[in-house]
Amino acid sequence: MTLTHRIQAFEQLGHFMRQFSTFPFEKQKDILHNEIFFDKIQAEMEMAIYHNPWFTMDNMVFAFKSWSDSLTVNNLEHWTKTYHFRENQPKTVGLIVAGNIPLVGFHDLISVLISGHKALVKLSSNDQKIIPILSEYLQKAASEFEKFITFTEQKLENFDAVIATGSNNTARYFEYYFGKYPHIIRKNRNSVAVITGSETPEELELLGEDIFRYFGLGCRSVSKIFIPRNYDFNLIFKAIYPYHTLLEYKKFSNNYDYNKAVYLMSLLPVHDNGFLALKEDNSYASPIATLFYEYYDTVELLIDKLKTEHEQIQCVIGNAAIPDSIPFGDSQKPNLWDYADEIDTLEFLLKLT
Repeated sequence: MTLTHRIQAFEQLGHFMRQFSTFPFEKQKDILHNEIFFDKIQAEMEMAIYHNPWFTMDNMVFAFKSWSDSLTVNNLEHWTKTYHFRENQPKTVGLIVAGNIPLVGFHDLISVLISGHKALVKLSSNDQKIIPILSEYLQKAASEFEKFITFTEQKLENFDAVIATGSNNTARYFEYYFGKYPHIIRKNRNSVAVITGSETPEELELLGEDIFRYFGLGCRSVSKIFIPRNYDFNLIFKAIYPYHTLLEYKKFSNNYDYNKAVYLMSLLPVHDNGFLALKEDNSYASPIATLFYEYYDTVELLIDKLKTEHEQIQCVIGNAAIPDSIPFGDSQKPNLWDYADEIDTLEFLLKLT
């Protein structure tokens, strides 16, 4: 199976997924294999909220739109054009997938397949239904994939390399069990935003998307902001007010109430707008419905700090002169070539021999 054929299959998948990028869904006539897969995906998306209450329909639709936008011939060719693909004997790559946000492990699966290797996938119990159906669609679009995708609920066995994602704690176990194999093991990372005080209200509202998309559960979710001294927090609170409807979700509101109570009982000073607490803290990983902040004196000193602590940071959002920063509102819209933890997954896979 050539790279061109794989790209064509992924493009078909992108066309199929685009039907689920708006809600209510609209079945299109020109999509291949719709008679088999449209109703299956729709049913699983509607049921997912009962398996995992964090998987709201809005967040699932957002994930499907992001992937349908990515899986185009132009994007796939741009992604792969700088790599050297060889038609070697395929290796089996074990994937241990997180389940914190919808389709979070899909990039690893796509990377393994585009590289010509086989995927042995162990999914999180929080997200076990949708990725297998999308994989079935790929196998229908290109029958060669039938021998290249396997899902298991058991311990990984008979593999040549591993890509595993988990917490800092589970990463230690992954290192112990998989350290002798070629591997990528990802730990906790969080994303930050740099505020200069020159942001427009529209940019600060987009910051709300970076903070609240997926309820802040993703590694690309902004969990901390860096602000100049004497910054007026009301500028942020006013801009992100449209997100107050998150209180309608019980799990989010319970977290907000709990964390607020902890801060009050501990006499910790926080800024609060009724659905988000802003707390000064040097840490990067903030609880749900809490955003940490830290003051900085100069952009130059902040750049040095971010470089020193880059292993804790997934991405940086802002309009300041921060190297490789992402525009407000774009943290949850990575390109195919935006690799987690700054590790080139495709390069790693293509070097397997």
